[in-house]
Amino acid sequence: VVKMPLSAVESIAGSGMADYISPDRATAFTGHLETTTGAEAVRDQSAAAPLASGDHRLDGTGVGVAILDSGIDGGHAAFRKNGSSRIVAATDFTNSGTNDPNGHGSHVGGLAVGSSAINGGAYRGIAPDADIVNVKVLNYNGTGQTSWLLNGLNWVLENREQFNIRVVNLSLGTLAIDTYTNDPLCRKVKQLSEAGIVVVTAAGNLGRHPEGGKLYGAINSPANSPYAITVGASNSFGTAGRGDDVVTTYSSRGPTRSFYTNENGVKIHDNVIKPDLVAPGNSVISSVRKTSRLASIQPDMVLSINGIGSDAYMYQSGTSMSAPLVTGAVALMYEANPNLTPGMVKALLQYSAQPISGAEMFEQGAGQLNIEGAIRLTRSLRSDLAFGSMERGSLMVADSWSMPVANTEIGGHAFPWSSLILSNHAFITGTNLISYFQNAYRLMNVANDGVLLSGSTQSLDTDNFYTAGLSLNANIMLSDGGALGSGTARLLPGVLIGDGVLIGDGVLIGDGVLIGDGVLIGDGVLIGDGVLIGDGVLIGDRTARME
Repeated sequence: VVKMPLSAVESIAGSGMADYISPDRATAFTGHLETTTGAEAVRDQSAAAPLASGDHRLDGTGVGVAILDSGIDGGHAAFRKNGSSRIVAATDFTNSGTNDPNGHGSHVGGLAVGSSAINGGAYRGIAPDADIVNVKVLNYNGTGQTSWLLNGLNWVLENREQFNIRVVNLSLGTLAIDTYTNDPLCRKVKQLSEAGIVVVTAAGNLGRHPEGGKLYGAINSPANSPYAITVGASNSFGTAGRGDDVVTTYSSRGPTRSFYTNENGVKIHDNVIKPDLVAPGNSVISSVRKTSRLASIQPDMVLSINGIGSDAYMYQSGTSMSAPLVTGAVALMYEANPNLTPGMVKALLQYSAQPISGAEMFEQGAGQLNIEGAIRLTRSLRSDLAFGSMERGSLMVADSWSMPVANTEIGGHAFPWSSLILSNHAFITGTNLISYFQNAYRLMNVANDGVLLSGSTQSLDTDNFYTAGLSLNANIMLSDGGALGSGTARLLPGVLIGDGVLIGDGVLIGDGVLIGDGVLIGDGVLIGDGVLIGDGVLIGDRTARME
């Protein structure tokens, strides 16, 4: 670094003795989530047909996004537009008001729908112009009760039409003990899905064994529901390029170990492949109030930004941070095509996901969130069709349509799409998943409903449920980064059917019991799972009770 007058710079430049002179520019924290998720690549839709709103900018306009969490700071700039709040509705089930003294809900909300202009919009959310619905179900400590969440979900169900609520974010959960067919939270998620509302849930942060190594079977409830889109956490290492991305060590792995007891007294585990996909969740920046509990107990995670008053931005890690990125993506998809069903949304997200090399399906599901691909697929579908009432085998695209090229380039890194969707115990491939309507996309159905079971052998029901031209694979794969589930089989067909006691990396999981320090959360307690920092060490309320 040299201080010199401008005339000296001109002299050196003209001397031929310097190849390049760069000014000592100011530096600042930068965000990268819009870029690395592919959201930035689809903002401008001017090259395509106008959106339903007639606009060409894809930002979630007109779509209601419900954040069920510790509240949202309505005064934060991230949730305001032209001086007015973007929160169109707020309700509280904790008897503590709708604001967010904890901070978790505001951080989560900022990632999904934040619209901050700070630092050139670097910390902007995925759907920055969506309508925000604030449903408070966690208290000051970031904990709550099952009844609070059930009441909140029921409120969303009753008010969905008034506020056009198309997607719900649940960056919270409790231990998944009961089978999803009995679990009250899972039953409510199913009810919302059948009403046309997409429910996005955090997988949980229980993927690392306390003594080291991986822990399997620790997906939270209601993330164990096949009707939910369950999101694990990937690590983007703060860069837009995706060639070095990995699944975080703490992200909860499948399969789900919730169970029921049959008439012979035998526990039958659900063993659903989860998560459905992953999204960046490690050391991500989003909005929070300076006086919030989260900021006060983690002051070293708060960014130093001058001139923003009581607003603040801070780093957080966890699947709580990953889920709202998918929630924002869903809002963009509904803005692009309001006629999608929840089953179609899930299929498009999985089909366009990036397979992460070296990660298995119990860690990444179909792969990492790729908004560019999901929107390209969404816009390939006809927007004049009522998909909810379509017949199986109906063409979802124009006759002249050809399949979009199934790859995406982000940050200089090109990757193939996974080109698959998950069923409970297998995965399905084939371009007909996208071009022809499948009964799996009906409001009452999920992908596994069309899978026939004979002993431990699975097959597709192509007579009544799926169209021809599809293939089912019951291996659980360790990905090599290629499409169609390519890689090495980690678990062979049939293991997930029935009792399915699993052994992975030397860690035994059986009967739905997590091996750790033996400390379990009591029934009905909900925990916001996004309180991981740095190397993933749990802090705050969850230290004593979850790890």
